[in-house]
Amino acid sequence: MSDSTLHIKNMVCPRCVETVYSVLTSLGLEVVDVALGIAQVKTLQTANLPAIRSALEQHGFALIEDPVQKTLERIKVALVTYVAQLDAADSPEPVSSYLAHQLALNYEHISRTFSKSENMTIERYVILLKIERVKELLSYGELTLSEIAYRLKYSSVQHLSGQFKSVTGSTVSEFKSGGAVHRHSLDSVAPSHPSHEVEPG
Repeated sequence: MSDSTLHIKNMVCPRCVETVYSVLTSLGLEVVDVALGIAQVKTLQTANLPAIRSALEQHGFALIEDPVQKTLERIKVALVTYVAQLDAADSPEPVSSYLAHQLALNYEHISRTFSKSENMTIERYVILLKIERVKELLSYGELTLSEIAYRLKYSSVQHLSGQFKSVTGSTVSEFKSGGAVHRHSLDSVAPSHPSHEVEPG
């Protein structure tokens, strides 16, 4: 196998990067670099793939070999990164141009691939990611709702509150009081994936 890039599903956080690095090195592979969604290794052999696949699956990851699925995972990783960087950006660029730049692909192709595979638009997926980020920040109890709205570039607290209720079916106050709204791991945000719930504490 000449391609030394492994495409890996469900990598959505720095801890995932550390885990994948540990898994690959434990298999005796020479790891060049690991980032969200991909790992670069030297002298990768086709014969190594079953062991790599099995080891990754034991930690909740999956090796992606289908070209369309590779593109889909790259889109998701880029969107998770986009939302994570919102609070650090004064004027974030539109999602469409961000994705086109990050993936070096035409946005229409990106949008079509995502919608066909996930049965939702990229815009809807970004909303779901933002709401998960809102839940995370609320659970810390360190910021006011106004501060959270500002960080995630909502036009107003009312906009955030309305979107939160629309997505979760509950109000922000109900979430803060420990109601039935749960946090979800980012790899399970899209409906095509099984749900992994995380308690809001």
